[in-house]
Amino acid sequence: MKKILAIAAASIAGYALWVRIQQEREERDIWAEVTDSFGETPEDLIALQK
Repeated sequence: MKKILAIAAASIAGYALWVRIQQEREERDIWAEVTDSFGETPEDLIALQK
C-alpha cells in the first residue's frame, strides 16, 4: 500500500512540475515575441512574414 501511495505522490509531483515548465515556456515565448519585434514598424513585420 505504501508503494502505491509513493507512486501516486511521485506522479502528481511530476505532473505539477511538467505543468509549471509548460507555463514558463509559454511565458518565455510570449516575451521573446514581444521583444524580438521591438522597434520595428508594422510594415517591416509584414514584409518579414512574406
